[in-house]
Amino acid sequence: MSALSWLNGEAFTAFGQHILWSDMIGNTIGLAALALGWRRSIWTWPAQLLSGIILVGAYASAELGGGVGKQLLVIGVALWGWRQWQHGTRQAQDGSIAVRFASWSERGVLLGGTAAGTLAVGGLFVAVPELSWNPWPDAYIFVGTLAAMVAQARGLVEFWFAWLLVDLVGVPLAFSSGLAFSGFVYVIYLVLVLWGMRDWWLRSRAGAPSLEGAAA
Repeated sequence: MSALSWLNGEAFTAFGQHILWSDMIGNTIGLAALALGWRRSIWTWPAQLLSGIILVGAYASAELGGGVGKQLLVIGVALWGWRQWQHGTRQAQDGSIAVRFASWSERGVLLGGTAAGTLAVGGLFVAVPELSWNPWPDAYIFVGTLAAMVAQARGLVEFWFAWLLVDLVGVPLAFSSGLAFSGFVYVIYLVLVLWGMRDWWLRSRAGAPSLEGAAA
């Protein structure tokens, strides 16, 4: 049996839902990545990279084209975010990455880009049904994930708000798609997101330096 076949095999059954190894392992690593992001550790990026690679198999097995696309996006942005944090020009006093609130212009770019991107990707999914059987939620999660990771790479507190909005759609979609472990992990994500949001908010208010001068 190949590693890919094993990852897409069933780990166990819970509450009538078949739990795949790829779904369970990938999301567990993703959960660790979010916790590392809360701690502002640069190891959040390699963890997100590994999670994305494994979850490509989980979403492919569930025939969720949007989910596969999202994980490929996670892989690409994780590499970019890793570079951003490695080349950040300023850090907090404890040696971790410093955080800040976005400017109004940055918020406008994030919101406008997310809205336009969701319309564009959703339109693509509608035009090519093979890519997704649930086009608009898939498009929303796909583009929302990109916005969240870009904001995280720049050390913006708004990253947490973006993840919160993604999770509100991701939880019911995962359960309805048969990826029960993904849905369960999304629920835990909500708790970590609220906790991380509070931590980053307080640190930004404490006058920590920012990543504004980080390399593009």
